[in-house]
Amino acid sequence: MGGTGMKRPQDARDPASPPRPATARVPQAWRPVDWLALCAVAAAVFIAYHPAWGAGFVWDDNGHVTRPDLRSLHGLWRIWFEPGATQQYYPLLHSAFWAEHRLWGDSPEDYHLANIALHVLASMLLYAVLRRLSVPGALLGALAFALHPVCVESVAWISEQKNTLSAVFYFASALVYLRFEARRHGAAYALATVLFIMAMATKSVTATLPAALLVVTWWRRRRISAKNDLLPLVPWFALAAAAGAVTAWVEGKYIGAAGASFSLGFPDRVAVAGRALWFYLGKDFWPVDLSFIYPHWDMASEGSSKFLYPAAFALFLGVLFAVRSRARGPLATGLLFAGTLFPALGFINVYPFIYSYVADHFQYLALAILSSAVAATLATAAHCLPRQGRMVYGILAAAVLAVMGSATFAQSEAYASAQKLWTTTLETNPACWMAYQNLGGILLGEGKAAAAIADFQKAAELQPASHEALNELGVAQMQAGQLDAAEATLRRALLLAPNSTETHLNLGVVLLQAGKADEAAMHLKGVLEVDPSNTKAMKNLAGALFQEGHPQDAEGLYAKALQADPDDAQAHSDYGAVLATDGKFGDAIDEYEHALALDPRLVVALRNLGAALLRGRRFDEAADAFRKATVLQPDSAPLFNDLGIALANAGHVDEAERQFRKALEIDPSYAQARRNLSAVAGHR
Repeated sequence: MGGTGMKRPQDARDPASPPRPATARVPQAWRPVDWLALCAVAAAVFIAYHPAWGAGFVWDDNGHVTRPDLRSLHGLWRIWFEPGATQQYYPLLHSAFWAEHRLWGDSPEDYHLANIALHVLASMLLYAVLRRLSVPGALLGALAFALHPVCVESVAWISEQKNTLSAVFYFASALVYLRFEARRHGAAYALATVLFIMAMATKSVTATLPAALLVVTWWRRRRISAKNDLLPLVPWFALAAAAGAVTAWVEGKYIGAAGASFSLGFPDRVAVAGRALWFYLGKDFWPVDLSFIYPHWDMASEGSSKFLYPAAFALFLGVLFAVRSRARGPLATGLLFAGTLFPALGFINVYPFIYSYVADHFQYLALAILSSAVAATLATAAHCLPRQGRMVYGILAAAVLAVMGSATFAQSEAYASAQKLWTTTLETNPACWMAYQNLGGILLGEGKAAAAIADFQKAAELQPASHEALNELGVAQMQAGQLDAAEATLRRALLLAPNSTETHLNLGVVLLQAGKADEAAMHLKGVLEVDPSNTKAMKNLAGALFQEGHPQDAEGLYAKALQADPDDAQAHSDYGAVLATDGKFGDAIDEYEHALALDPRLVVALRNLGAALLRGRRFDEAADAFRKATVLQPDSAPLFNDLGIALANAGHVDEAERQFRKALEIDPSYAQARRNLSAVAGHR
C-alpha cells in the first residue's frame, strides 16, 4: 500500500493507483518460487528466535497456561461460558492453551515453539494477502514483519499467543473475504465471517478488520459502494462492537482496569493517543532500546505541550489526504496503521496501562501493515531503477533483513528466564517499579526473603500508590521474621486498598504469628466472607481459633481446608496438633505421618509426631522421630532434650545422657536439659 506518487500509466502493478474492478487482474496461481519463499520465511523466523526455543515461563505465563482446575472437559466449558474463569475472556485462545496442555503439559519449550510457528503462519498469510492484492514487494513485507524485533514481545512471550494466533485468523479472514469480494460466493463470505469471529475470540483487537477492509477497498478502487462494499461488512461491525464491549467490561470487572489509575479525562486520552502513534512509528523505523515495560508517561505534568503529538499526527494525515489524488497508498497506510492501533491508544481502559501506555505487543498487527507499505514503496521505487540499481536494492534489502534478524535474535535472549527479563527491563527503564517487584518475587520464591526486601522497598519507593508492592514487601518482611515491620507495611497497604483480600489474608497471617490471634481472626473471617473457598484463609483462621482456645472450631476448619487442598504438609501437621490437644492421639499421629509423607523434612511434624508417640508410650518410635528432627535441625537444644527423654523412657540411659549433654553444649542455660541430665545420672 505504498507508492511513490510518480506520474506514469496506471496498471495492475501500481500500488498507488490500482485499477478499477472491471480491469482488475486475477491473482496469479502460486508458483514453486512462492512456496520456496514461504519456506525461507519459516527458516528465517525459527533461526532468529532460536534463543526463545528453550526459554521458560515469565511474568503472567502461568496465568495463561491452563490451570489445574480448568484442565477437564468441564474446565473447557467454563473457559467458554464463565467470564472470569480465565485471566481474560478470550475463549478460543484459552481453548488453544487447553489443547496444548493436553499435548505437552507444562513444558515451556513446546509453548515457545508453538508460538514461533504461529508467527511463521501469520507471516505466510500476510504474504498471501499481499499477493492477492498485487502489492509489490510482498515477500519483503512479509519478511520484514516476520523478522522485526518489535515482534519479539509477541512471539517470545507465551502469554501473547493471543497475538500470534489471532493474527492467523485475522489474515486468513481477510484473505477469504478478498476471495468473496471477487466472486461473491456465499460460502466464502460465511467462512470469512467464521474466521473473523475466531480472531476476536482470540483477541478483540482484531475487531478492526472490517474497517481495514473498507480502507483497502477504497485504496484499490477509489470509492466505496454502499451495496457491494459496506453492506456485507455491517454484520462484522456489529460483531466487532459486541466484542469490544465484552472486552471493556471484562477488563473493568475481572482484571481491574478501573479506578484512579485509569481516570484520565478525554483530552489527556487524546494526548496519549497522539504520543503513542509517534512512539510506535519511531520504534518501527528505529527499533532500539526496546523494553518489556516502557516508562509510564505522566500526562498531568506535561501541560499543553502534550497536545502537540495528536496535532502533529492529525496534520500528517491531513497532508496525506491532500495528496490522495496522486497517491492513495500513503493515506491508506496511515489510516490502517492508526485504525488498527485504536483499541490500544488509550480510549479504552486496559490493565497494562497501570504500568505503561505503550507496549510492543500492542502494535503487532499494525506493524504488519507498516512493514507491507514500506516494502511496497521500496519495491515500486526499485522497479523504476535500471537493472544494476535493482541489484543494489536487493542486496540492501537482504542486509536490512539480516540486521533485523540479528536484532530479533538478541532481543529474544531477554526472555530466557523471568529474572533475565526483569534485569534487562531495568537496563532500558531504570525506574520500572514492577521490574523490582517481580525480581523481589523471584527472590522470595527462592527463600531469599532478606534480599527480596530491598527490591520490594525500591518498588514501593518508585510507586508509592501501589498496594501490591507494599503487600509483597510485607510478605517478605514476615518471612524474614520482621513481624512488627511486616504488620506496619501491610496496614499501609490496606490504607491504599481497603478491600484487598490478599492483603487482609497476609496481615492475618502476620498477626497470628505475632500472637495476636483475636485480631488475626477478624481479618481472616473477612477474607472468607468474600472468598469462602480460600483454603489459606481457612487454615490460618483455624490456627487463630486454636490459639484462642477453640480447638473444636479449628478442627472443623482444618478438615474442610484439607479436603479442598490435601497436599499441604504444614496444614496436616497443624491439624494433628489440634487433634492431639483434644486427646485424639491416634488421629493426630495419622496426620503427622501424612504430613511427613508429603514433606519428610518438616521438622515441626517430626517433633509433634515424637511427642504424640511419647504420649502413647511408643518410646522407640518417638526416639526415631526426634533423631530425624535433630539431623535436620542440629542446632536445636529442645530437640536433643526431647530425644533424650524418649531414649530414657525406652531404657537407653547412656544414649539419653549423651543427648542431654548435647543439648547443654548448644545452650548451656537450658535448665530442663540440666534437670533431665541429673535425673538419668542419678539412675545409673
